[in-house]
Amino acid sequence: MRFLLVHNHYQQSGGEDDVFACERDLLRANGHETCEYERHNQEISRYSALQKIRLAARTTWAGDSYRDLADILQRFRPDAAHFHNTFPLISPAAYYACQRAGVAVVQTLNNARLLCPNSNYYRDGRVCRDCLGKQVPWPGVLHACYHDSRVQSAVAAAMLAVHNLRGTYHQQVDAYIANSNFYRELFVEAGYPAERVHVKPHFVASDTGVGTGAGGYALFVGRLAHEKGAELLARAWGELRDVPLKIRGDGKLRPVLEDCARRNPAVELLPRLSDEAYRGLVRGARFLVWPSVGYYETFGRVAIDAFAAAIPVIASNIGANAELVQEGVTGIHFESGDARDLARRVRWGWEHGGEMRAMGRRARAQYEREFTPKRNYEMLMGIYQAAMARRAGVPVVAAAEKVAAQGAR
Repeated sequence: MRFLLVHNHYQQSGGEDDVFACERDLLRANGHETCEYERHNQEISRYSALQKIRLAARTTWAGDSYRDLADILQRFRPDAAHFHNTFPLISPAAYYACQRAGVAVVQTLNNARLLCPNSNYYRDGRVCRDCLGKQVPWPGVLHACYHDSRVQSAVAAAMLAVHNLRGTYHQQVDAYIANSNFYRELFVEAGYPAERVHVKPHFVASDTGVGTGAGGYALFVGRLAHEKGAELLARAWGELRDVPLKIRGDGKLRPVLEDCARRNPAVELLPRLSDEAYRGLVRGARFLVWPSVGYYETFGRVAIDAFAAAIPVIASNIGANAELVQEGVTGIHFESGDARDLARRVRWGWEHGGEMRAMGRRARAQYEREFTPKRNYEMLMGIYQAAMARRAGVPVVAAAEKVAAQGAR
């Protein structure tokens, strides 16, 4: 089968870009033909002053992306089109090109962009749901949520308002992929059709192998930003001078963690690592710390990397974190935003190695059930089948039988 994969890359590479590449490779490994349409926000740095002024309009309707995709759809003739990010250079206009070509549309909900101008329901250091369910998300403009700018927030809000009022997200998209039940319920609460919002977690593309925790350290992997818990981590390790912590990440709060490392020799910041070195780092950890604060993560790819290595996770008790890490089963929870509780739970994990190793074994078992490439491929194809069935106006079962008969061509 043939699939068109569509993605707008950010200026700084991140998890969404990795997911796009992993799912492309997964489809190819299973014998499918793919065509990629990609735009990159670095293009904006080359724009003229006039083009930058027009960027606001193209965020809502990018005519060049529509024309590019119309041409690709005619030549490549995919069975379905899978979108990851369309903001800002591709725009929802791309869905209409697919509708005109009769091609099913699948949209992955990598963040809350279709509900929230800031894309993450996070404002002023806390969860904010002010725009949930609003056709015109005016609170996002009022609070300058996107890039601390009312102008830029208005651009993002206008895109949402126009396409909410046009019914784009309900009429042009045949299936949505949420990475957790928590995020699925968030979109359903906002009015998205429950039968079209499917849950498919991410997966570990390359098995890290089972670790032993022999390195004797706690591990944090992620962007060094407030919402990811970077400051919380620094405060917690103000009390944990005998628990080694390795940090692999970068971001605007790196100076905060560097200061923490100067004050506490148990804390070490690591440079960017090769894939193999990263896998070795995970295998050597006693446990992973996932301390997001008041922030709705869509999923936790670092957490399932740890699960694959039989490493338990200490996670904040909020959103997808609390869903993915089961208290006392695959890890332990702490009160989100509470550095002292984080320190207390880390101390418990450090001193109860037997219990944590048992949680690690259960985490590995969950990885084998839910987060392998094989399982993810099965789930992805099921969602594609549902999308194609809706676009063709036939029962899902009939579409599934058609796919099975065709096989991978």
